[in-house]
Amino acid sequence: MSQFDLPAIQESLCQFGLDGWLLYDFRGNNVLARRVLDLAHRPTGSRRFFYFIPRQGEPRKLVHRIEPGALDHLPGGATVYLRWQELEAGVGAMLGGAKRVAMEYAPRVSNPYIARIDAGVIELVRSLGVEVEPSGDLIQRFEASWTDEQWAMHQEATRVTTEAFNIAFGLIAERTGGGGSIRETEVQRVILDHFERHDLTTYSPPIVAVGPHSGDPHYEPKAGQDAEIREGEFVLIDLWAKCDRPGGVYSDLTRVGFVGREVPERFEAVFQVVARARDAAIARVRNAFQTRTPLRGFEVDDAARHEIEAAGFGEAFIHRTGHSIGEETHGNGANMDNLETHETRLVLPRTCFSIEPGIYLPEFGIRSEVDVFIDADGGVHVTGGLQTRVLPILSDPTASGQ
Repeated sequence: MSQFDLPAIQESLCQFGLDGWLLYDFRGNNVLARRVLDLAHRPTGSRRFFYFIPRQGEPRKLVHRIEPGALDHLPGGATVYLRWQELEAGVGAMLGGAKRVAMEYAPRVSNPYIARIDAGVIELVRSLGVEVEPSGDLIQRFEASWTDEQWAMHQEATRVTTEAFNIAFGLIAERTGGGGSIRETEVQRVILDHFERHDLTTYSPPIVAVGPHSGDPHYEPKAGQDAEIREGEFVLIDLWAKCDRPGGVYSDLTRVGFVGREVPERFEAVFQVVARARDAAIARVRNAFQTRTPLRGFEVDDAARHEIEAAGFGEAFIHRTGHSIGEETHGNGANMDNLETHETRLVLPRTCFSIEPGIYLPEFGIRSEVDVFIDADGGVHVTGGLQTRVLPILSDPTASGQ
């Protein structure tokens, strides 16, 4: 995440044809605004504030008398309010002359990742004759974009998460090769221990899913309720972690394997459909940046979904193709989605997202997940390695299907 950069924000407002950006928060409800305004690591106040960045000129602040210094670290003059009437009048004064302003708003139910402003505030702004536009692409540029240091930390995390697959599949081979077994949570624990040894952290444990459990995209193995992994079983591992340092960003990857020396055709055939969808989505991204063509998140989803629907598995692909990645696994940039939402935000330089199509059947589910980072020059970097086949775990557990 970049620090507050007024000239860059105003340049973007001109680019997007906006008169300004109205940032509002009450008790930390708008985490996006707080990050843009360099408030994420400062105490959360108890009163409402507004901060208006015009396309040109000095920003304006509206703060409560109890917390007059809430925005002192930011440029611009401040108006202090006490009564609610003064609050409403203050908003009107700070927006004087503006016709189109950005806010953390999304029309209807189009984008819950951006919609952080309550309807009453939107009603107030519109009552002043101001048109409210979604701030999605601004948020991407000034909250979801990565620094060079974050890109380096992502690559560091990716090396460790990639190693975790070799450790996990190797342990499964060791414990099942002689007719034995290992529980899903035991494999999960080994992955978490590996992260800890390498100073990685995660908000929740990885998914280790055997057989029908792999057909549930959000399956969570829990002690006492998990399953045993034995020879002849299909296994999916989805893991995510980041460097345990300020500004750390996630690596989020998924691979699949079969506990045997040869992979049955039914698993391999479905995997190849998923791999084609993954590769089609990546190709769509590469082509857009090579030709300098604007690309929106829904278009990436369409590329992957077309391959799976053409193979007759459309109804079994039950989630979006990918999500934004940042300091949270599910970040605040554009998602690769034309299923759950019609994602019209642009895919922008210095942002990262997953590509993870999947097919989920009653007996098993297959997902192949990599991460994609767009650098400042529009270079497309795929991290995590492309799995090309279902891993035969008892034959070569460290190959990871590549």
